[in-house]
Amino acid sequence: MNEIKIGILTVSDRASAGVYEDLSGQAIISTLKEYISSDWSEVYAVIPDEKELIEETLKDMVDVEECCLVVTTGGTGPAIRDVTPEATEAVCDKMMPGFGELMRQVSLQYVPTAILSRQEAGIRGKALIINLPGKPKSIRECLDAVFPAVPYCIDLLEGPFIECDETVIKPFRPKSK
Repeated sequence: MNEIKIGILTVSDRASAGVYEDLSGQAIISTLKEYISSDWSEVYAVIPDEKELIEETLKDMVDVEECCLVVTTGGTGPAIRDVTPEATEAVCDKMMPGFGELMRQVSLQYVPTAILSRQEAGIRGKALIINLPGKPKSIRECLDAVFPAVPYCIDLLEGPFIECDETVIKPFRPKSK
């Protein structure tokens, strides 16, 4: 059985400088702990909004740490320093536009500014990378929407089998023939 390693990457100038606590990365970790019943470990980092550093960290999490999933938070808005989607695209082999489309659709039910969000998802090697927004409440809303597809996506990438607590979130896997 493959070890399940999940990268959690917070992209924030202020959190990386210690100006405030990284509540967003912690929100991802606590949400995944609720969802996933398999044993897994996190590879966690908080870095500033620097495109090259984001790219290097994503590559390290996938290529060196062998994470099957990397979830980022921050840097997905329209501000000048928001470059997480560009860094994600730069390191991915394939983009998965359905993730961003669904996250924006769900977020629009709560705030009209969701159209300003540029969440992306893509595949690097055998790993799925998902960009989430920066607010903890939005992180949960977006993960609740897209996570049911994540375990099967990782199956298709020949990654580890991720089991979930189906009382919290029910992953979708097609019935085998």
